[in-house]
Amino acid sequence: MAKETPKKPVVGLDMGGTKILAGVVDETGKILGVAKRPTKAHAGPDEIIERMAKTVLEAVDRSGLKIGDIQAVGVGTPGPLDPDEGIIWHTPNLPGWVNVPLAASLQERLDVPIFIDNDVNMGTLGELALGAAKGTRDAVGIFVGTGIGGGLILDGELRQGFRKNAAEVGHMVILADGPYCGCGKRGCAESVASRTAIERDIRAGLRAGRKSMMAEVLKGEPNERITSGALAQAYRAGDPLVTEVVGRAQYYLGLLVSAIVNLVDLEVVVFGGGVVEALGDDFLAPIRPIAYQYCLNQEGIESVKIVPASLGDNAALLGASVYARRRLAKK
Repeated sequence: MAKETPKKPVVGLDMGGTKILAGVVDETGKILGVAKRPTKAHAGPDEIIERMAKTVLEAVDRSGLKIGDIQAVGVGTPGPLDPDEGIIWHTPNLPGWVNVPLAASLQERLDVPIFIDNDVNMGTLGELALGAAKGTRDAVGIFVGTGIGGGLILDGELRQGFRKNAAEVGHMVILADGPYCGCGKRGCAESVASRTAIERDIRAGLRAGRKSMMAEVLKGEPNERITSGALAQAYRAGDPLVTEVVGRAQYYLGLLVSAIVNLVDLEVVVFGGGVVEALGDDFLAPIRPIAYQYCLNQEGIESVKIVPASLGDNAALLGASVYARRRLAKK
């Protein structure tokens, strides 16, 4: 029998390519104190782990507690990893992170149990326990940003997979022989529907002479990134090029959702990430009919919810806190 879920506060830690965010979280999911600092991705594993530890300690201090009051730290981090051994295998956006014993290194600095998993898994778990998927048992999270990440919950439990690599939905092939993806393959969902793909296609349209509000956004700045906010503004204004490009991405995301639902027959699909946060349900509305159309079983198909995430930047932090409590309860 599993132990009772620990009641003492835990820390959720979200470590990404640009920022480290830590929060002390009580048993109800309330955040008691937070701290944030830049990752400094090129600093190397040792310095970044030191920064992670300092961010945890700062969050604990801001909550009015001491590290001895903390039961455990849950960490969401990018890249393939082994959650049982606490090892990061590699992270594409963090140079030098190859077979890094993150859990052991953090535990040495903080002297509390450390549990790690993929950041998108943590975001999905957060939405299941405390956010848009609360009250459901089977859910998938699809996070649309620079890339596309996913997390899968089955029967209330995070599904990690045989090789700890489940729910890499961004690398399911949606368009055979389509554009090259950052992973080196062609036609992945990430290559046709991420914000990076949307930006690529908008730039191609501008080079072809298409009229768009984006021309002013990028004027004189050929390397300027198109932010999710600028994209949302143009989309809501009915910009023809942006509407066309985003519409194509929505179509492919609808196909992606239908493939996932056909495989595992989920209750809810939660969309998160910068693009979704900026556009909200305006982004999801065209995805739903495509997803429903391509699902095999049409009986009650619209009861499968396709909803925006609700926890924002705190999704992975809160999910990591839930994960830490669950791991402690199983020890």
